[in-house]
Amino acid sequence: MNFEIPDELLYTTSHEWIDPDSGRVGITDYAQDELGDIVFVDLPGEGETVEAGEAFGVIESIKAVGDLYSPVDGEVEDVNADLEMQPEMVNTDPYGEGWMIQVEYEDVDGLLSAEEYEGEI
Repeated sequence: MNFEIPDELLYTTSHEWIDPDSGRVGITDYAQDELGDIVFVDLPGEGETVEAGEAFGVIESIKAVGDLYSPVDGEVEDVNADLEMQPEMVNTDPYGEGWMIQVEYEDVDGLLSAEEYEGEI
C-alpha cells in the first residue's frame, strides 16, 4: 500500500512526524491507517514540556488506544483544539488539519528523513 510521506517532514520510528520549519507534530498517514477511525485525542496544554521519545498524549480509535510520542524535546506552543470536536481530521488530513501540537524545540537529532521512514514501514 502506498502511504503519503512528505519529503519536507522528519519522522520517528513510532510513526510521528514534525515539520522542522513550524514545529508542528502529528502522526503519519501509515499510523492513522493502522489505527482506523480516530474517536478521541488527548493532548497536553500550551506551555507544557515534552521530551523526545516520551509520551505527550493519547490517541484512541475504534480499534485501539495508544500513546503519542514526542519527536523532540521542547515546549508546547500551540495545540490543535479542533481535534477535540473533530478527531477524525487525523484520518482525513494527518499532515494538515490533523496536526496535534506545535513545539518550540532546539534540535531534531535522531529523526528519520522521508526516505528512511519509508524503509521502516
